[in-house]
Amino acid sequence: MAGASSSLLAPFRRSPFLRRLALIGPATGLVVVFMVLPLLLMLLYSFLERGTYGGVVWNFSTSSYVQFLFDRDLDDSLIFNDAYVGIYLRSFWLAGLTTVICLVVGFPTALYMSLQPRRTRELLVFLVTIPFWTNLLVRTYAWILLLRREGLVDTALQSLHITSQPLGLLYTDTANLIGLVYSFLPFMVLPIYTSLEKLDFRLVEAAYDLGANRSTAIRRIVLPLAAPGLVAGAILVFIPCLGAYVTPELLGGGKALMIGNLIQQQFGASQNWPFGAALSFMLLAFVLIAMIAYALRFGRAKSVLERGR
Repeated sequence: MAGASSSLLAPFRRSPFLRRLALIGPATGLVVVFMVLPLLLMLLYSFLERGTYGGVVWNFSTSSYVQFLFDRDLDDSLIFNDAYVGIYLRSFWLAGLTTVICLVVGFPTALYMSLQPRRTRELLVFLVTIPFWTNLLVRTYAWILLLRREGLVDTALQSLHITSQPLGLLYTDTANLIGLVYSFLPFMVLPIYTSLEKLDFRLVEAAYDLGANRSTAIRRIVLPLAAPGLVAGAILVFIPCLGAYVTPELLGGGKALMIGNLIQQQFGASQNWPFGAALSFMLLAFVLIAMIAYALRFGRAKSVLERGR
């Protein structure tokens, strides 16, 4: 038995390539089967024709990509239609604004947490993670109760004589923004806190000793060292926001669609799988372009910060 095992393992002992293959092979296989192949199938579907009752017809066509920008008139001529472009622009705007708000709120929060004693830090991290204990669907329904007409927000504002009538926040882009910021703020706070927790604050004290004020110390010491957490948090917020479905569906109520809702409609009620696949791949392409541009921009900004230190 031992001899058989030794003979099986002998090629791996002799070949570094086989050892590496044995280590990365299973993980690579899982990625290929559960990620690459579904994406390739989705890409294939985007170039097929729509079936009458859902599904696809195996005829090559680019009509799904044409449909994103154009409608067909009665005489079959193409007419520009910006409806889908508007949904994409709204989604990018809301995702970007959500990321900025989470950065503005999350960085001071994470900085405050990192400056506390160890036991207090642990308690604050615990409090930040509490929302993850409850399903997102339940938390979003709670926001419906808060934002609806005559809800808690409207009642409080009118009781304080700040407003004279209900604001009607529910089923608007504002409601979407509130829900997205609430849902994704912990994803911004935790990566920034992880970076700041490792920061040697003696560097900040040295900057004060050399005459730097608080803003200079934050700009030249804290921000560059916290940059990995800032970038990780921005990515963890921006990309999921673009494809968010539950929050826009419930708080937007179908009146403030985002990309995720549009894609779901195509695979659901509209039964237009090729167009849904095309929308998914265009979203993937836009995200890749945005992330590459962001990485290049961040790389230049980081080099400027390092030269200024």
